[in-house]
Amino acid sequence: MIKFKNIKNIVFDLDGVLYQDLEAVFGQVSKKMTEYISNKLGLNLKKAKELQTNYFHKYNTSLNGLMIHHKINPDEFLKKVHDIDLSFMKKDIVLRKELEKLNLKKFIFTNGSKEHAINITTHLGINDLFDGLFDIVDAEFSPKPTAKAFDLMVKKFKIDPHETLYIEDIAKNLSIGKERGAITVWLINDEYWGKKESDKEFIDYKIENLSLFLKEIRLLQNS
Repeated sequence: MIKFKNIKNIVFDLDGVLYQDLEAVFGQVSKKMTEYISNKLGLNLKKAKELQTNYFHKYNTSLNGLMIHHKINPDEFLKKVHDIDLSFMKKDIVLRKELEKLNLKKFIFTNGSKEHAINITTHLGINDLFDGLFDIVDAEFSPKPTAKAFDLMVKKFKIDPHETLYIEDIAKNLSIGKERGAITVWLINDEYWGKKESDKEFIDYKIENLSLFLKEIRLLQNS
């Protein structure tokens, strides 16, 4: 892990990385997506769910498929599906302490909306610790793992991928990061979509606990 001494930036995916109870959050988001698609396209909930899932697998986000095939208004969609209840989410004091101590620029890179990211990080109690936030609107609705999304993110944050650590829970999203020179880290999970391609060589490190990993980086940098 000696190469971490050259790292100046750390880029975090949001959902499934900064918190790991995906079902509690994305269960709500997914249900709202299904209802939105059902209402907009006049489909029953079963057909709407099938379309939602198919578009996610084919286009990396359901929204991307809906925009391509149905001219869905992305702003309306994002507002509807991210209007969720996060009252169950507790502040992550351990993660906050590690983020505070880590002497790196910290950024969020998400396929979700800026409002969703702010909502999540506020409930976690870490919203004031990031140097920048890049959402699907910043990506011009081109989702990860497209080169366009990654390159626009790098441009917005003015960072060098070769000096950047990139952490994702969806393994395949790391492919472009590795291609551009970043050190890639997969947060191990058993989600079907998350672990797909997790055996590929574009993953440098696999971790189980984000806070412990951040502590390791800090100790190595200070040694």
